[in-house]
Order: sequence, then C-alpha cells, then structure tokens
Amino acid sequence: MDQNGVADEKSETRLYVGNLDQRITESLMIKLFSPFGKIVQEDFLWHTRGPKRGEPRGYAFIQYSTREEALLAKEKMNGRLACGRPLVVRFASEKQLLETTSSPNAAKETKKSTSSVGPSEHITRSAKIVAIKNKLKAMEEENCSLKKQRPSDS
Repeated sequence: MDQNGVADEKSETRLYVGNLDQRITESLMIKLFSPFGKIVQEDFLWHTRGPKRGEPRGYAFIQYSTREEALLAKEKMNGRLACGRPLVVRFASEKQLLETTSSPNAAKETKKSTSSVGPSEHITRSAKIVAIKNKLKAMEEENCSLKKQRPSDS
C-alpha cells in the first residue's frame, strides 16, 4: 500500500469472479457485470503456456469505480448461474483469506501442520486441502439430497 491508500481503495472495488464456464468470454463478463456500476478494469485470465494455452483459466477480476458498486455486484452475482454454473463472486482481497479459513477443520489442520511441518507454505497448502475436502463433501451431500427430492421418471 502506498501513502495515499491506493492499494486499500483498489481492494475494496476489485472483485474476484470464479467458477467461470469455458464458454464465458470477456465481453459476456462485461455485459453481466456492467449493470451494477462503472467497470474501470477487467482482467480475464488465460492460460499462457502448456496444452491449455489460449483457453480461459476459469476466473477473472472486475474492478468498479466505487466500493458501493462492487458490493452491489457481489451481492447480486454471487451464486448466480452463468452457462449452467454458479458464479463465485468475492472481493479480491477476501479470496485468500476465505481459502485458508473456509471451515472449522482448516484451523485445526493449520495447528497440526504448524507443529509438525514448520514452513508457512505448508500451512496454507494443508488448509487448502481441508477446504477442498469439505467442499467435495458438501457437494456430495447436496447431490444426494437432490436425488431424494426428484420424483423418478419411470
């Protein structure tokens, strides 16, 4: 952060948009998010090397001119379906924090890792693994409950 607080201002107006379908383009992103305010910057990320070179990475960043616009977009777009997938919309500064603290087990796993491993990068990795496991478990439970609710087509 500089003396004028520019980094803080940017973090309050910049949104992370994840879980993007491969069919979503930059222009569609702008079209989806422009009703909520003035977009001052849009970063649509692409694979730059490897077999997926030139394909979208599945996430992007949208920056608005004010925090209020960004907050409105976050509230309205988080969880909204786009090409059949629910969007994940958060403030860009929240993403790292949420990955490492997304579950109560992540904190326990972090404590275990601290005593046995040492380096901080292993702590973050362990917390991410726990978060992924919890997400998979939640998805499996959700899938099971959806199957129970649907009437059979026989």
